[in-house]
Amino acid sequence: MRKASALIVTAGLVMTALTACAGPGTAGTSCETAATSGAASALVSTSGDFGSAPDVSFPTPLKSSTTQRTQIIEGSGEKLEAGQMISALMTMYNGTTGAAIQQAPFDGSVAFPIALADTTLPGIVAGLLCAREGERIAVVISPDDGFGPAGGSEQLQLGATDAVVVVVDIVKAYLPRADGANQIVANGLPAVVLDENGVPGIVVPNGDAPTTLEMGVLKQGAGDKVKEGSTVTVNLAGVLWKEKTSFVSTWTNGSPVQMVPNAVIPGLATALIGQTVGSQIVAVIPPDQAYGDTVDATIPAGSTLVFVVDILGVD
Repeated sequence: MRKASALIVTAGLVMTALTACAGPGTAGTSCETAATSGAASALVSTSGDFGSAPDVSFPTPLKSSTTQRTQIIEGSGEKLEAGQMISALMTMYNGTTGAAIQQAPFDGSVAFPIALADTTLPGIVAGLLCAREGERIAVVISPDDGFGPAGGSEQLQLGATDAVVVVVDIVKAYLPRADGANQIVANGLPAVVLDENGVPGIVVPNGDAPTTLEMGVLKQGAGDKVKEGSTVTVNLAGVLWKEKTSFVSTWTNGSPVQMVPNAVIPGLATALIGQTVGSQIVAVIPPDQAYGDTVDATIPAGSTLVFVVDILGVD
């Protein structure tokens, strides 16, 4: 049994690699297709409490042609879903050499946001899918689900045939969708229709756009309030009032996003601040509280914007 050695690179580099090398098809996975325990993941031994730096050991070289997951510490709550956002503490190792690729500080200062979506390395998604908040798991990521298709990673000192061993503490699971109580919304606001997965369709009414900020609460959540300095995890969709066309949708992109209200357009910040986790809101934002006369990517100058937002968590 060889204890993993201590070659450590920056967390930012690792997280960039985990997203930059992501492959297609992970967001459609389910518990039936998630990683399960196997001979390789069962060989990963750890000690230490949840949230503290684990002492990790495994025999080298550790190889696996499939991605496997073994539970080390039991969690609680609902099983994680495809498309959901979590925050986690991770230690990662080269399965062939035992060298550490990255280790979280485990000092309460940071946990990595990870989207269980196509934007993330397939082996990470398969390993985390259907786990629970508070759980510690050992994941052995096969080369095919890791860096093999890219020919390895020179930055992370991984070869094309190297498995990746990951020990993950799932610190927080954000809501997969707004779960608040349905509310009656005033007439005049755009209608919002949800499909079976909670993805909104926005129907903009005919007529002139309002000249002041208008908003309504579609679902009233019971969670924490959004504050000006909060980091807010959301799913959102945006439509142009005049053109009645979509200009953004995190549902379409497959992953929630995190934002700070005082760093977004004023109308959206006003709509978010004071709302509660689990809520879904609709907001109509006039140009003077959006982008004004500036052209921004797919948003024409002078546009009135319509947003539907699921508030999934705050930090």
